[in-house]
Formats: sequence, structure tokens, C-alpha cells
Amino acid sequence: MPTPVKIVAILTARPGKEAELRALLDTMLAPSRAEPGNRRYDLWTDPATPGRLIVDELYADADAVAAHRASAHYKAYLSQIEALAERQAFVLDPVAVA
Repeated sequence: MPTPVKIVAILTARPGKEAELRALLDTMLAPSRAEPGNRRYDLWTDPATPGRLIVDELYADADAVAAHRASAHYKAYLSQIEALAERQAFVLDPVAVA
């Protein structure tokens, strides 16, 4: 049975880049959710920290993550994200999931 992969990305907009960051992340939602191995792709905001957005992703397995990272929309995201935000991404393995 394939092992699911969870990714949590924390993105904090650079000063004055909040709207551009949100627009970029909005472009990722539909194509990422449409990927065959994607199980979840949600965008959250941190009300305690203006300009901080969290992407919550779940993939069927490591191959699905690789396919996501090879996609045109992910490559477009990568080409722009450094100018717009500080980024931390955590790739997680399941311990106890339902």
C-alpha cells in the first residue's frame, strides 16, 4: 500500500507583496487539486500574522509529490515565490492517521 505524503508550507509575504503572494497561491489551487495523486490542497491564512499563508497538501504517495513538482504550475510558482515570500516547507510521513 502506498504511503501518503503530507506537505505543509508556511509562506510569509515580503513587505508590500501580500496581494501578489495571494494571487500566486490562488493560481495553484485548481490545477493542484486536479492532479491524479492529490488528495488535498488547501490554503489557510494566519489571523495572528498578517501576510502569512499556509498551504496544506496531501498526496497519495511520493510519486504524486514528484508529479506535482514536475508540473508547469509548480514550476511557475517556484520561479516567483522567492521574490514574494519567505518560505518554510515541511514534508511529513504519517504516524497515526485516519
